[in-house]
Order: sequence, then structure tokens, then C-alpha cells
Amino acid sequence: MTSQERFLGIMEYKPVDRVPNWELGVWPQTRERWLREGLPKDKFTWNWFFREDAIDLDYREFIPIHMGMKPAFESKVIEETERYQIIQHADGRITKALKEGSIGGARMSMDQYLRFPVENLDDFRELKKRYDPTDPERYPQNWQDKIPQWNNREHVLIPGLNCCTGFYGVARNWVGTENLSLAFYDQPKLCEEMFEFIADFVIAVTTPILKEVKFDYFNFFEDLAFKSAPLVGPKSFRKFIFPHYKRTIEHLKKHGVRYISLDSDGNTEVLIPMFLEMGVDAHWPFERAADMDPIRIKKQYGKQLRVWGGVDKREIAKGKKYIDGVMRELAPLIENGGFIPTLDHTFPPDISWDNFCYYIEQKMRLLEGKI
Repeated sequence: MTSQERFLGIMEYKPVDRVPNWELGVWPQTRERWLREGLPKDKFTWNWFFREDAIDLDYREFIPIHMGMKPAFESKVIEETERYQIIQHADGRITKALKEGSIGGARMSMDQYLRFPVENLDDFRELKKRYDPTDPERYPQNWQDKIPQWNNREHVLIPGLNCCTGFYGVARNWVGTENLSLAFYDQPKLCEEMFEFIADFVIAVTTPILKEVKFDYFNFFEDLAFKSAPLVGPKSFRKFIFPHYKRTIEHLKKHGVRYISLDSDGNTEVLIPMFLEMGVDAHWPFERAADMDPIRIKKQYGKQLRVWGGVDKREIAKGKKYIDGVMRELAPLIENGGFIPTLDHTFPPDISWDNFCYYIEQKMRLLEGKI
């Protein structure tokens, strides 16, 4: 089967030769560890969302539609000491970042957020000037020439990069987590205008290419939850976000996007009924440390909810016996369909090269229904 046929078969609960082999990626710190432990230097391309032939990852193509700020803010270091940097990022956020343990800009701990580009409605209306959906530079150069190739493909095709857009996630980056939590109550007009604008923008910027190309799925990147619950309550989500999400998904599916996926770490369980109601087909990565149990939740929602992820990274770090236990636990989901197992985030540096190799070996057996 082609990688596209394999994906569509799993999403439609049809027989396949094996389940798609996907993974999200690797921390730079993990990469350094694996190189020390025997990983051949040129074995990987490290672009795992797209493909990695060395471990038989299925090919996915993401068409790079630019859904962020244009122009972006100037990226610059405002202050630097031996221990930290204060940085203005391209999205306008200002953070304080520890230098210890960082590799290639990836840090061992989260930055401290100091300031965000939007504090009130006036700030947001100024920020909107950076989001012109008609800017031709939002699309790949000469993209129309690739339409026949895209429409005659054997792999999975997705508009935009994985983290190209969302609703809560985009607004949180503009305003800040704590500030957005307060804004639902203190600045409702700001919230209403932000979420309405996100929907209008996504609809406008995707329409030209959706008229020409039929895509397999569209991903919304959110990260709207922490370990025990969402960062936005169900009432606020339904009031401010749900209506605009629903009309955006209706637009995407009307123009031939087969499936909608929603990416969020943390425990999103209380919001899953609304995700399904607004048209989401797949949810991931089902973070096990946040009690997102794919077996229990998949049983609750049946075929309506497809699950991607759900492999507990903590167990993979412990060794072969625990990896085998994970494979046996997930085997019934493989048998029932609608499930694509991946690590429940990128591979952290407590996973050794040997444990990774054994995980990949056993995972291929799982994907083929041999466990």
C-alpha cells in the first residue's frame, strides 16, 4: 500500500498492510546523547514529520503556507549575562532564557515570559496589520506549477506546517497564558475580536490553494492544557472559541480536506466532546503523564475519535521489559483501527540509543499486527 492508502485506511477503519509509522522528532540534547552512544553520524535527516527512511517513517508532505506574522518582529537579544539571555522573538514575545544546557536554541527548561505584543484591543488592532491574507509570499514560489503533482500523489498531503495555526494557541502567543485567562473575563471584546479574526484569516489564506488541491488532513496546533485540565474552561471555550473553530473546519471540509486533527499536550479530556462537535476527527499526542489514556478514551468515543500518539515516553526510557509492556498494552488499539501510535511527544534525552532502537524494532512489529 502507499503511505496515503495506509493513512486513509486507518482513518476509515479499513484493513491495511500495516499502520502508518510516524514520530514527531528528537530533542537536540537527545541527538547529542545518541551520537555518543553509537548513532552513526549521517544515519538520520532529522526531519521526522516528513519522513525518515532509516526507520521507515511514512512520507508526509506539508505545503509551507505562511500563517504567521508578515512582517515578523525583529529577533534580537536585549540583554545577556553568563547565565541567561533576554530575547525578543519574531512573534513579539520577550522571554528570559537560561543558557545552561541549551543546544541549537533548544533549552532544557522553559523560558520565563516577560512581555507579550498584545495587552489590549488597540494593541491587537495594530498587530493585525501583520496578517495580510492576500500577501502572495504566504505561498511557496510557483506553487501552481505543482498542482498536478500534488493531486496525483501516493503520500499524505497537508496544507501548512504542523504548528502553522490554532485558536487558543495563537491567542495565547499574542497575549500570554495568564493574561488570556483573565481576558476571558476582563476583556471579552478583545477575545471575541481575536478569535473571529483567526477564523477569518485562516479561511482567507487557505481558500486559493484549497480550490486547486485536495488535502488529506489539516492540523490545528493548540497546546491548550496542562497536566490535569485545560487552560481554558469549557464555558469560555464554547462561548469564545467554538463557533469560530466550527465555521473554519466547515470551510476546510467543504473544500475537500478529508480530516481535521487537533494537537495539544496536557489533559484535554473535558473538551473532547466539543472537539468532535466542531468537526475534529483526530486528537493527539495523548500525553500519558497527563492521564490521557488512549484505551479508555477511545473506548468511550468509539470510531468518532481517531487517536494519534499515546506511547508513554517515560516507559520507553526504562528499558526493554517496559517497552514490551507498552507494545502489549497498545496492541488492541492497533487491531481495532483509528489509531496511529507515536511517542507522546518528541524523544527526550533520558531515552538511550539502545532503548530507542529496541522501541523502533518492536513498534514495527506492533504496526504490522504481530504483537
